Amino acid sequence: MASSPKYLTGDKAAINEFIDKFDTFLFDCDGVLWSGDHVFDGVPQTIMMLKARGKRTVFVTNNSTKSREDYLRKLSSLHIPCEKEDVFGSSYSAAVYISRILKLPPGKNKVFAIGEAGVERELAAEGIPCICGTDPHFRRDITPDDFKALADGTALDPEVGVVLCGLDFHINYLKLSTALHYLKRGAIFLATNTDSTLPMHHSFFMGAGSIMIPLEFASGTKPLELGKPSQAMMDAVEGKFQLDRSKTCMIGDRLNTDIKFGIEGKLGGTLHVLTGVHKKEDWDTEDAVAVPSYYADKLSDLAVVA
Repeated sequence: MASSPKYLTGDKAAINEFIDKFDTFLFDCDGVLWSGDHVFDGVPQTIMMLKARGKRTVFVTNNSTKSREDYLRKLSSLHIPCEKEDVFGSSYSAAVYISRILKLPPGKNKVFAIGEAGVERELAAEGIPCICGTDPHFRRDITPDDFKALADGTALDPEVGVVLCGLDFHINYLKLSTALHYLKRGAIFLATNTDSTLPMHHSFFMGAGSIMIPLEFASGTKPLELGKPSQAMMDAVEGKFQLDRSKTCMIGDRLNTDIKFGIEGKLGGTLHVLTGVHKKEDWDTEDAVAVPSYYADKLSDLAVVA
């Protein structure tokens, strides 16, 4: 079992030493900064304190339903200091991967997107055409004619080369069946992220991973994940921000995404806060998926410094 993480809450000397060790802090959002629309006490002041000490703050989120502009508006409304360029979401990560890494050939460059408006906006910003998403045509019950048209291929756009699955609040049989038939015809399978749950309003709801599982099971194909803990996302973050991994710390509430992301990315440290999904007992086991190097009760505990 990995060594026990250092507990920071209430230890001013340890907190100062922790902050001084890093130049850049990567923050998860849901469960760390807020739950739903409730910002945790002291979070804005903590981010301001870090910035005042010359630290770079970057918000790295797996929530694919929002674009960077959406996140900027939310952060600003909660009085958390941020610029658009400080946000790196899984929808943006997927759009960058498709446009700059995959470089789909003409005639096969459309994306069938299962997700909300955030996915559509980030794809559009990269010049990637997509179908489905929030289109009302796909937000309905499947019909006998749909079954026939999917089976014979007449319902499918021959220019679709990618199926991208994210969190979709309007998921249904028609969307999943259409995506399955694109995959059967050779489309590349991507996922914005595979979080099983989403923390909201001090509870948990189905995440993008729970939406994607039926499609993975039916197709027999695992998607390439482009959110945390994928190192494709870490490479993209490093490339965008030109950060020094040894002087960067990942702060999150989930062991299997945030903390694993930082460890596998060989960052200088990881900090787990206990305001979200996982708790101390989740890493205090022999088979823990990841063990942080530091932990605190809540993010604002970092602001209690001399």
